[in-house]
Amino acid sequence: MAKVVVVGGGWAGCAAAISASKAGAEVVILEKTDLLVGLGNVGGIMRNNGRYTACEEAMCLGARELFTITDENATHKNMNFPGHNHATIYNVLKIEPPVRKLIKDMGIEVRIMSRVVDVDCEDNILKAVILEDGEKVEGDSFIDTTGSSGPMGNCSKYGNGCAMCVLRCPSFGGRVSITARCGVHDMIGERASGDFGAFSGSMKLLKESLSEEIQKDLNENGFAVIPLPKELRNEKKLDIKVCQQYALHEFAENIILIDTGHAKLMTPFFNLEKLRSVPGFETACIVDPYSGGKGNSIRYMAVSPRDNFMRAENMKNLFVAGEKSGFYVGHTEAICTGSFAGHNAVRYLANMEYLQLPTSLLIGDFISYSNEEMHKKDGAKKRCTFAGSIYFERMKELGLYTIDKEIIKKRVEDVELLDIYNKKLLI
Repeated sequence: MAKVVVVGGGWAGCAAAISASKAGAEVVILEKTDLLVGLGNVGGIMRNNGRYTACEEAMCLGARELFTITDENATHKNMNFPGHNHATIYNVLKIEPPVRKLIKDMGIEVRIMSRVVDVDCEDNILKAVILEDGEKVEGDSFIDTTGSSGPMGNCSKYGNGCAMCVLRCPSFGGRVSITARCGVHDMIGERASGDFGAFSGSMKLLKESLSEEIQKDLNENGFAVIPLPKELRNEKKLDIKVCQQYALHEFAENIILIDTGHAKLMTPFFNLEKLRSVPGFETACIVDPYSGGKGNSIRYMAVSPRDNFMRAENMKNLFVAGEKSGFYVGHTEAICTGSFAGHNAVRYLANMEYLQLPTSLLIGDFISYSNEEMHKKDGAKKRCTFAGSIYFERMKELGLYTIDKEIIKKRVEDVELLDIYNKKLLI
């Protein structure tokens, strides 16, 4: 059976593996840590703003599995918080086990603590990836979903040092770019200042370490807004973060918390002593990243140029997805691009014409538009997400944003792509 090797087990990697498996390939996931879903273990926000449209469209295309799990593990639904509507919040403490079970039940091989450090590549064809212990893992097509965060040297050079985030590079090793090892010239994102990279946009507090009043707001409403004293407000932080959909004045003037099992604080880092000076936070405890009082992980350090089929530039059998494939933000964006890359990776094996999602579909326009924009002047400073910033505005202008499920389904039916990801391509 033809084999697809997925490098990286975050949301994009899991989505790619599921899609490739349903299309008929043998699939293996190589994940360098001991957890799947990557940053999904500390994220938790789904269906906010245009992500609702993207989620429903992806499900109509056939990518239902992971969105079903996030919906089933939601602690809050149809939630509105500053700048964001109809959000679903899943419990980050419970999300990984059901995803791992789903993937294993599908017959997908999961190899944790399997860090890829090199490749065997010839004539733009990737033949095998090489693990840290020297083992060669051969495949017929490959998908690089290693993301763009770190490794530690980048977090030190362009950030405030290793923040000891969920990626845990000191223990499991830093990210290695598969595309770069194959000779692809990766792109690096920039901040508005021109500095390289961007800080991850949030940190987590132990919910039980906060005042009873804040805990009550989080448990009942899913979020809490606590005004910041003027001397603690810092709008400069809005420009350095990945998540530009939260780069709103409300997020500089207030502490905004989201209940994801922990209390997700929507800022890259916050000095603990100053945080504890705010009423309700006197005994606040930071749980992610452990050095969230000083810094956070640095991202956008290795984004691969690619085509609109999700193939890495100049490569024949290497595909990319998630943050590896664009200056993207979010779980929904990772799942959408991963599902598409996994499907086309099998089309390559079946010697079939690649699927290109039409721009009449939201995900098709997102993939095409973001690809075009990142190659323009100052393109490395632009962030694309369904949830806000420049792309959400584009969605509204084009009339792509809707929460009407029937309209979304009809768009997919009109281009004859309903359940396309469920079609078996290899017999």
